Amino acid sequence: MNEKKKLIVDIKGMHCSSCEILIERNLKKLPGVREVKVKAANEEAEISCDNVVTLEELQAAVKSDGYTLSLKKGSKIQNGSNLIKNDERRFIEIGAAFIIILAGYLLFKQFDLLPNNFGITDNMSFAFVFMLGLFAATSACLAVSGGLLLAVSARYNEQHTDLTQAQKFEPHVYFNSGRIISYTLFGALIGLVGSAFTLSPAITGWITVISSMLMIVIGLQLLQIFPFLNKIHLKMPKFVAHKIYDASEESKVTKNGAFFFGASTFFLPCGFTIALQLYVLGKGDPVTGALTMLAFSLGTLPSLLSIGALTSLTKGSFHRHIITLSAALVIFLGFFNIQNGFALTGISFASSPTQLLTQDSVDLAASSQEIIQVDENVKIIDGKQIVEMKVIGLEYSPHRFTVVQGVPVEWVIDGTQAQGCAQVITVPKLGITEYLPSDKPKTIRFVPQEIGTIPFYCTMGMTTPNAAFEVIPNTVGIKAASIAETTPNAAKLEECDPEIATCGVQKLTMEISKERGFYPNTFTVKKNIPVELEIDTKLQLGGCMSTLVIPDYNIAHLLSIGKTKVKFTPTKEGTVPFTCSMGSRMGQFIVEG
Repeated sequence: MNEKKKLIVDIKGMHCSSCEILIERNLKKLPGVREVKVKAANEEAEISCDNVVTLEELQAAVKSDGYTLSLKKGSKIQNGSNLIKNDERRFIEIGAAFIIILAGYLLFKQFDLLPNNFGITDNMSFAFVFMLGLFAATSACLAVSGGLLLAVSARYNEQHTDLTQAQKFEPHVYFNSGRIISYTLFGALIGLVGSAFTLSPAITGWITVISSMLMIVIGLQLLQIFPFLNKIHLKMPKFVAHKIYDASEESKVTKNGAFFFGASTFFLPCGFTIALQLYVLGKGDPVTGALTMLAFSLGTLPSLLSIGALTSLTKGSFHRHIITLSAALVIFLGFFNIQNGFALTGISFASSPTQLLTQDSVDLAASSQEIIQVDENVKIIDGKQIVEMKVIGLEYSPHRFTVVQGVPVEWVIDGTQAQGCAQVITVPKLGITEYLPSDKPKTIRFVPQEIGTIPFYCTMGMTTPNAAFEVIPNTVGIKAASIAETTPNAAKLEECDPEIATCGVQKLTMEISKERGFYPNTFTVKKNIPVELEIDTKLQLGGCMSTLVIPDYNIAHLLSIGKTKVKFTPTKEGTVPFTCSMGSRMGQFIVEG
């Protein structure tokens, strides 16, 4: 009878909790190995095995996946040797990865090759998420899903020995179909959960900030340069993954079974998937969640369909380089997205990481008494400060303005090329929320009363970071025009045509609650008679749901707790929809003659 022993070995090459699953399952396949417990946080494994098991055998079992083992100090084993080699070029590789990612971004941005959106606008486009999926498909995370796919297809083929080559591929199709559908549905569910817990734009911003910081942590964990970060883990319990694997190896596998095994991969531990799940949670929108996870799953599809190629790519130095590049991409996304979160919280920074390289710094020190009267983007005409701005996609150009205290501002916004939530602009400090029409510029008038910063953005915080007016003292004696007509535009009832016998006001009511949603969401009104819609909002709304938009009449109305009113006059017969700020239809007015 073989003597038993317990070994503790150091493991290098682990990137995330998925590595724990791979190593445990590979080592347990060895004759004589009884139990394995891997801890990614400590980069070690505790192995119970027979005395005849050697370190070389253990190393051989995990070498193909890029891991190296060495005996922990104080342990004894036959033929033991330290197989870890120090890589002095590691930091050069990491620096090169960040340069490649940033250079690629700036190059695509310069030639306008980055699409703004795929149906739903977002600061992180779905094309970018798809590319992230392509990178992730060569990591250990997807190797877990790939290993499950191999186990499912092998089991299926064992049970059906008379299959043609095309029929042998059927488990792959069902597995990947299940994976794509589950990622899409669960992405929508996570987005829905995020919307339910989003209490205000500020809290939405903090959720975005936290999720972005976790994305950065996951990227740093992949780089393995700060060991203490390995103790931070957000993952499903390991036994879930082992149960899924065991079921695929022990039970009879059908086509439907392959489909459900593919669907279960959403719950397998993967740093990239977790990063996107947190990202979607912060967005708090089910449509964005579904499309984000769909884009990611489609990005991983090519490698999973050609599983043999995946296996060959996840080896050696190429595997290390891909992991490094992927980690740099996740960190870049985290920093890029965190700016939008801080914008929603009301916290402003000088510039984003990309702006540091692409834009000139602007000194807006309001305390200085030597600041010129206005900047080059602000003109003084007849005692008014004229500011012109364009919205292209999700970008404001220009996005920073220096204006003088007490002098009326006429802010002319060309939003004819705005997309998604950028079609609505909000200035919380001034109580302004306006819809930008697609056929003409929008003029917003206000008088800056207090010295300081007045930020503005779309209601989801996805537009140019740090966009704001900087208000400075009127130290040069600019004579202000009358302010009687320069207060923020308030919604007003349009006058009735005196010749209309039924001239009056059509008063409507609507409730927004957790139980009933927008209720009612369909109204029948008469043409040319003013409408006054009283909205009783019973819960705090965040994200795109915080704004009700009537695009046909260029109306954007911020929804806050309590009763508020929307006023307009329907001027044409037919259906007039009302939406959230992202364009999702929430209800409609049916206008009759």
